[in-house]
Formats: sequence, C-alpha cells, structure tokens
Amino acid sequence: MSLFKLRGELDKKQSLLFGLIGLAVLVGIWWVAAESKAELVPVGYQKSIYPSSINADATTLALIDSLATADSLAMANATEFKKEYPIIPSPLSVVTAIPEMIKEDKLLENTGLSIWRNLQGYVWAVLISIPIGFMIGLFPLFKGMFSKPIDAMRFLPLTALTGVFMLAFGTQEKMKVTFLAFGIIVYLLPLVVQRIREVKDVYLKTTFTLGATNWQTIKTVYIPSVMAKLIDDIRVLTAISWTYIIIAELLNKEGGIGALMFNSGRQSQSHKVFAGLAVIILVGFLQDYIFVFIEKRMFPYKHYPSSISGISESQYGIYAIMAALTILVILAMFAPIFTSSIMAYMPIIFVTCLILVGLGEFKIFKTLRNA
Repeated sequence: MSLFKLRGELDKKQSLLFGLIGLAVLVGIWWVAAESKAELVPVGYQKSIYPSSINADATTLALIDSLATADSLAMANATEFKKEYPIIPSPLSVVTAIPEMIKEDKLLENTGLSIWRNLQGYVWAVLISIPIGFMIGLFPLFKGMFSKPIDAMRFLPLTALTGVFMLAFGTQEKMKVTFLAFGIIVYLLPLVVQRIREVKDVYLKTTFTLGATNWQTIKTVYIPSVMAKLIDDIRVLTAISWTYIIIAELLNKEGGIGALMFNSGRQSQSHKVFAGLAVIILVGFLQDYIFVFIEKRMFPYKHYPSSISGISESQYGIYAIMAALTILVILAMFAPIFTSSIMAYMPIIFVTCLILVGLGEFKIFKTLRNA
C-alpha cells in the first residue's frame, strides 16, 4: 500500500524497477500504434501519386481512375509483400535509423550544430534578461515603465515574427541565434522579475537592521535568492528552446537537426524523423542532468547542511567553463573571424576546468563517504 501513499517516495531499487516497467509500457504502446497503421505492400512496388480531384476535368478524373486501377492490379498480382510504416515507424526501425543517419546524414555534426545554437541563444538570453530583470524588479521607476509590457511579451506568437527576424538579420546564423535568444527572453525576463518579488521580507529587514547599503542588499540577499530559484527556471526552459531551434533551422535549412528532420519528413522517411526526435530527447535529458549538477554546486546550501570540502574547486571549474563559453559566444556574434582561432584553445581550457571539477568532486565524494 505504500506504493499508493500520497506524495510517497520510492527507494532506489523501486525507482529503477518501475522506471524500466514504465519505459516498457510506453514502448509497447508505441509498437501497437505502429503496427495498427502498418501496411503490406508488394516488394518493389511504388504507389502512384494522384493528381488533385478538386475541380478536376474529365481527363484528370480518367487519369485518377487509371492510376487507381494500376495500383489495384499491382496489389492483386503481387506474390511477395513487405511491411511498411507510412505514419508511425516501429521502435526497431527508429533505433536502426540512428546509425544510418550518423553515416549518411551527418547526424552527429547536425546535432552538435543545433546544440551550439542552443547554447548561444541561452547565453545571450541570460546576459540580457538578468540585468534588465533586476532593474525592473528592484527600482520603481523601471517597474512602472516596463513591468506591464514585459508581462505582455509572454503572449507574443513568436512563430509569426520569423519574417521580422529574417528582414532584420537575414537568414544566416545570426538570425537563428537572435530568434532563439528572443524566444527565451520572452519567458525568462518575467521570471526574473517574479523571483525578485518573491524574496522574503525577513531577509530584507535583517539587512536593513544591520545597516546594509543598497548594493550590499542586492549582493547578499537578492542575487543569491533570485539565482538559486532562477536556475531551475532556466533548466525548465531548455525544453521550450528546442522548439525554437527547430523553427529557426527550418527557415533556410542550412544544417542542424531541425533541417535534417524536415528533409527526412519530405522524403516520407518517418523513421528518421522519429530518430531525430529521440536524439533531441536524449540531449534534453543530458542538459537537464548538467543543470541539476550545476545547481547543486553553485548553491550547495540548498542541499547540504554544512560546508563540504571540494565545493570550492568544483565551483571554480564551473565558473571558468561558463566564462569561457560566454567569451566564445560573444566573439561568435561580434567577431566571428577570431572564433576559429579561439576554438583551437578551447579543448585545453575545458579539459583543465574539468580536471578542477573532477578534483572537487573527488573531495566531495570522500567527505560524504566518511560522514
């Protein structure tokens, strides 16, 4: 009965077991849906493409009848059939499509390009939303001027603005990154303002009693409190960002997993479309895990009752990686000529930072194990 307790918790073994069962159920439903829409077609048979019958003349209707007759005869005279999934591909065909796409469609390169665009959009959205959000949330002047327009931004139909972005930035990489950043800002900026409003008065009264200046209050109360909650909001927005990546990549279809999926769909390769969706889901899970890890290290007081050895090393490594990525994103926007030369040093920087993070994680592991 503990399995049905309101807001009850599962242990690790139960979570793993029921997670696998749930996955098996979903795959089973997927398989049943695919099989229900499957068709048996003759081997080597290519179904005819019918012209439109709307307002068709007698010649067009006769052509449609002849094509339908030819299709019927091909089906009737066939001796060998194969199963096709024109709408929903089978799970097996999706799994086998991934190695094929890696070899033939450059799946890894296109996925990496989409991740890079996602990262650029996020960096710009954070760099713009947080300072503006703090100004609007903290100072009555800016709050009175911009609070209502910022709240109204959430109702913008962003897909209808693609033409505006194409006119302003063209159809190349800058347009895609700008469109993605704007799509995130629309949701992130009101959240920054809302998180500032949620800061508890008890902390503000304490700093006032201690005689803190406005900057000291912002530094010691507002920034830690807001950022501790905002990182969870940024983590949730990763799902929305992938929607805008796909939209941006469809505009000129120059690389990216969105363009790859669109081209596969036009060629009726639904198994490749579903394989692309599976890759996006996998990347989303990895992004989510990274955000959870960063949140635990940047705000350890939310998870640990006392100071732990190794947190500082891990934080320094994370901050260094974030700083390097920010510099790279800014250069990619304003000085792309230097980006390729800087990229040559990025692996060294990232490896060094990861070693520092690994050292911190080793210390944290030893501390928690000996606790």
